Amino acid sequence: MRIEDGQIKLPKIGWVKVKAHRLVGGTIKTVTITKTSSGKYFVSILTEYENQVLPIVPKKFLGLDYAMNELFVSSTGKRANYPKYFRQVQNKLHRAQKKFSRSKRDSQNREKLRVILSCVYEKVTNRRKDFLQKLSTRPVNAYDAIAIEDLDLKAMAKRKRGGRFCFGKSISDNGWGIFTRILEYKLEWQGKSLVRIDKWYPSSQLCSVCGYQNSETKNLTVREWTCPKCGAHHDRDHNAAINIKNEGMKILA
Repeated sequence: MRIEDGQIKLPKIGWVKVKAHRLVGGTIKTVTITKTSSGKYFVSILTEYENQVLPIVPKKFLGLDYAMNELFVSSTGKRANYPKYFRQVQNKLHRAQKKFSRSKRDSQNREKLRVILSCVYEKVTNRRKDFLQKLSTRPVNAYDAIAIEDLDLKAMAKRKRGGRFCFGKSISDNGWGIFTRILEYKLEWQGKSLVRIDKWYPSSQLCSVCGYQNSETKNLTVREWTCPKCGAHHDRDHNAAINIKNEGMKILA
């Protein structure tokens, strides 16, 4: 298996034209060919090369608190402002799915509608991944360690029996799980650390100034509160991000 002049040589197939988005370094070990539901082919190349990354002693820390609508709020007060790509095409998807469900089975028209649906979903996925890749680069380069909560997203996405809220669509749209995996491997490339805080840590309840625990913030509708002990006024998400950062620093210490 090798790549030369815009072509890749595959076993039993021979030379195939390929559009490579980056140079392939190291020794090629395996090549995996996949086909998307929209009919596109992709080649994933696994290579082996020597690269020794020395761990960095963390000096600059950042905490990220998960926010359902904005993806995250950082300990510096920055908000991700996720564009909600799925919500943007929700009406278009609804119309396409209605046409698809009414089409005749095993017909050419049904196959065309299936490809159109697949292309819409694929575009949403690609836009989300592009946004998350670009968003993750700046904090990885600026900080030595990033702390996040180890959340159970599957449990959060399920509708609770007798509950009024169901966050499945919002959680699936913002791609927090993908974002944390991107953070993790980008930090590892530079010898940095991703610290996962226990999901039961009361980051939203603690005052980041004096440590007072306010049980009233268990109610998700409470977005701002004032500490009765020290008088500090907090934004719920920003305060939680600061607490996550401080807890991450303690774990690494």
